[in-house]
Amino acid sequence: MPAFFRHLSEVLYQVLECVGVNPWVVERRRYTFRHREAVLDVHAHQDGHNMTTFYFGSQTEGTTTPGLQSDTDALITKHSVNIMYSWADWQYGKLNLLMVRDEDTPPQHYLLQLFWADVPEPATHTNNPDYVIDSQCRVLFRNMAVVRQMAEAFEEMRQPHIRSGPSNSPFDDYDTVQAFHCKTLLPEIRSWFTKMQQCFWPSQETLQAARKCGCFLVPDGCHGSPNEQIEWRITPNLIERLLMFSLNMVPIKCLVVLKIMKKEEFVKYIICENKNCKFTSFHCKTALFFTLNRTHPTVWTKCRLIECIVRCLQTILEFLHQGECPHFIVEGVDLFYGKLCRECQLSLEQAIRGMIQDDMHVLFHLQSDNLGQRLMALPHEVRPYPGDDVNAGICGKLSRDMFRDYLSTLRMVCHRLCNSEEADVYTSLNNEINMMESLEMNANTTQFDKSYIKFIVKSLMSVKASVTSSSCIQTGQPLPQDIWQMYGESLNTDVASSKLKLASMHYCRGELRRAASVLNEVEFDLDDSVEPVCGCRGLANIKLSKAFCEYTVQNYSHEQLTKKQAFCVRFLREEMFCAPPFLWCEMYRAVGDDVNHRNYPERDWMDWAVVDARPFLLYLQYLTYRGLGLRHIQLDAFHRLDDILTSQDKVDQLYHHETALNLVGHCWELEGNLHMALKAYTASLGCQPRNNAANWHKQRLELLMNNYN
Repeated sequence: MPAFFRHLSEVLYQVLECVGVNPWVVERRRYTFRHREAVLDVHAHQDGHNMTTFYFGSQTEGTTTPGLQSDTDALITKHSVNIMYSWADWQYGKLNLLMVRDEDTPPQHYLLQLFWADVPEPATHTNNPDYVIDSQCRVLFRNMAVVRQMAEAFEEMRQPHIRSGPSNSPFDDYDTVQAFHCKTLLPEIRSWFTKMQQCFWPSQETLQAARKCGCFLVPDGCHGSPNEQIEWRITPNLIERLLMFSLNMVPIKCLVVLKIMKKEEFVKYIICENKNCKFTSFHCKTALFFTLNRTHPTVWTKCRLIECIVRCLQTILEFLHQGECPHFIVEGVDLFYGKLCRECQLSLEQAIRGMIQDDMHVLFHLQSDNLGQRLMALPHEVRPYPGDDVNAGICGKLSRDMFRDYLSTLRMVCHRLCNSEEADVYTSLNNEINMMESLEMNANTTQFDKSYIKFIVKSLMSVKASVTSSSCIQTGQPLPQDIWQMYGESLNTDVASSKLKLASMHYCRGELRRAASVLNEVEFDLDDSVEPVCGCRGLANIKLSKAFCEYTVQNYSHEQLTKKQAFCVRFLREEMFCAPPFLWCEMYRAVGDDVNHRNYPERDWMDWAVVDARPFLLYLQYLTYRGLGLRHIQLDAFHRLDDILTSQDKVDQLYHHETALNLVGHCWELEGNLHMALKAYTASLGCQPRNNAANWHKQRLELLMNNYN
């Protein structure tokens, strides 16, 4: 290897640290996605669905950068389906599917034969179009059945979705696959453990853990096979994730560089007209695994990073030269089959040989994350993490996305409770809280699960306190003695939302000084490093503040992050009398056929009043100090509220822009300036023409102004 590789390796190592490929950010990614898995699993339990969600791929492994724009890969497995490797695996009452193979079944694939649910015998007939009866009278499950079921679920929710192979997703950067879990250690995987015994990697501890992982059956038939529609591909995702999690930073950085080269350089040499012909990130990962397997651990050091990359490229060259890329774990599989034609293999082989012979100067031309430019900078000009803005931005986004998952599932839970036919909302809340507290005590509940359960319980306790208070205010009854305990247990879900609901309750009861005291506390905590988070709408225009991102660099535990998150404030219709009367219109915002123009998330929350924390804080201060006769403080709150709507940077942090404009319009009404109020409502309709209470306010004002004239 050239002598300068040592120095270049150390510079490249540091450059990658600056773009999110460092131990700290990698650990943050894994921590965050483990939390997100827990959110989905507990939520599935709440909804009565017996299933588990796993996140795989670059985002959860930490083998990506912002410039790579890697997708998020999710896999859902339902436990109501029992996958049998032998008749002895049959279970009463479940959908039992036996894994079978014929002589012409392609490697890495199986067929799934239906067994009766009440007796351990194969089914002999069915009218279900999701199955096909073959020449041997076996009832076989079609792989597209689960893909179609997922698509139908999205369509039922009126949720646009993108289908790509076995994946269905509501977003173009998020792939969701439904698969079945097989607990049996299959022969084509069992042989791998035997081969690994005398190799440099993986370690014996990793192999021991891998034996417990099993594999998944993905609804993806072999390309070109006559039985493609009934074949299921086995994939050892959990073993692969375990292998990736066992790596130190050098192979992780090596894989990231390979992915960048694949994206920017390798693609130039895929020269055939077949659009499906491609060299993938999984090919890169496979090359890394084989290289690790046969390379002494002493090679994988910081000062030999370039050498490690070259060794991986040489492994790729071996695959390309022999025209076959073996799967690292599953025996008898060619990963080039149906992916990369021979013409492109030879073209890419020649290109990679040239890159190695050119002493890897290709690295200086890589554009993702300005990698090439950063490499050419002097070492002292390369900023170390965590001070680099890229690392702070990654940490901020990870933190926000985790809590957005929390709020999205809370939204769905509240919608379900509000529409329960079995009990009133108060009873449903009690039942839900009791169920969550029991689940928290379950021996199988993980620490990640418990974090989310505690959040849900606190959030539902806030709703319960508000529902109780609303009923008392409506009927003129005194508040029960335990109401303050309910509020007290819910105040630290975040820095603002639960406290603002408490302040709003005091305001609606005429307890203005108490309301002012709570509002002052919220205002003190709601500094520039606090990030608004919402589970109602997407993130297209929401920008993360620099102060929040910098905070998340050093503070990433659940408890620390809740101190810098301001959730949107939600009032269900059952909480109506704890909200200022002007917000009641938000609960009845539909005009004409507006309800038919709501997407899936909007159908959950558009019958509630929902407002961003900062605008609601200032609006409540305006109303409270108006009632207290403190005119100068009242006007200050109004001016600051109006300032939010006139500053683009602040508007960019609003999830419910139209509702904030409605609050400004109401303040103008109370100030007696109907023209400015009408202007605010008109601007609100410009943001959200349908399903906007501004339609009612505008009509009311126009009628009032016409009467004046």
